[in-house]
Amino acid sequence: MKDRQVKILERAIVREKAARKAAEQILEEKSRELYFKSQELEELNKRLELLVREKTTQLKGVFENIVDAYVVMNLMGDVLKMNEAAENLLGYTIEDSINLMQMVHPQEQEKVVAGFATLLEDGAVTDFQVKIVIADKSERLVHINASLIYDESNSPIAAQGIVRDITELKNLENQKERLLLKLEKSNEELQEYAHIVSHDLKSPLRSIDALVSWIKEDNKGKLDAASEQNLSLIQTTLEKMELLISDVLNYSSVAADNNIAEQVDLNSLVSDLIPILFVPEHIEIKVMHKLPTVLGDKTKLQQVFQNLISNGIKFNDKEKGFVEIDVLDLESHYRFSIKDNGIGIEPKFQDKVFKIFNTLNKREDSTGIGLSIVKKIVSLHEGDIWIDSTPGIGATFFFTLKK
Repeated sequence: MKDRQVKILERAIVREKAARKAAEQILEEKSRELYFKSQELEELNKRLELLVREKTTQLKGVFENIVDAYVVMNLMGDVLKMNEAAENLLGYTIEDSINLMQMVHPQEQEKVVAGFATLLEDGAVTDFQVKIVIADKSERLVHINASLIYDESNSPIAAQGIVRDITELKNLENQKERLLLKLEKSNEELQEYAHIVSHDLKSPLRSIDALVSWIKEDNKGKLDAASEQNLSLIQTTLEKMELLISDVLNYSSVAADNNIAEQVDLNSLVSDLIPILFVPEHIEIKVMHKLPTVLGDKTKLQQVFQNLISNGIKFNDKEKGFVEIDVLDLESHYRFSIKDNGIGIEPKFQDKVFKIFNTLNKREDSTGIGLSIVKKIVSLHEGDIWIDSTPGIGATFFFTLKK
């Protein structure tokens, strides 16, 4: 072999060795990289396996401990799985191989078939109520929310549902409805009775008042001062009794014919009300801010403002008195205040003034029912009423009305 060929061969061998060494380095790096990747993958697999076990345990716990009955069934209605709550409700176990339709009350079969068709079409049904017959042959009313279970190809393979026994709840609702109807009838009868009693009581009072007036007129100048005073006291008592009867009738009538679907402009209501009240010259009535329009019963809301403003006037002992009407816009309600600088109310009496026949100041024109009527009207309008007062300084009545 010639020297030139030998040199060429040597150069080829050198290049091959260099290429092999480079390849070995690349292979070594890739092997090292593959090793680390395999270690990382193994670690991820361990973590994933742990997570799956954890989630499986959690789901099992949820399934077993859920308060409501949970049932899984195939598309033929055969029950595949149910939790302990379902077993307690239905009286069956999974070994009984029960079918949905065998538990449905005969009168509800068509309803359930239609509901199942909706489930297949829409993938879910909610607020479905049906009467079922459980293992002990008793009837129960249940509320069901159900949804389909799909396979990997998005085809429905089963259904799952939450079943809640609402038998007792429904019985209570029915009982409540019966009681409300009975109460409504009783209220109507009571209202009618109150009007009859009011009329029957007022008639003899007016007759007595007329007789007393005739006696005074027929014996004018013949009676002594004591007799004249006694006859006047009788008339005053008769007037107070008639006022008391009227107030009791008003109190019993507050909840009747309550029209809360009317928009009432309170600014106009108060503006129209003030001129018809007896306001002494030394007392000033002020509306601090424009009053809103609320949904309510105009006549009854007028009673509220009239009673509270009148109280601020009647029980004011200051040389310069005032009654201030104001409003504060809250989130869901308006808070009104009617403030005066009158005699005030001691803290121990502030809750009692809203109770019927409770009056702290004995006056001929007061029966102790006015604030009871106010509280009742405010309650009908979903509001509250309370007092902030310092004796000798004044009182502020706060009340809220729903927007």
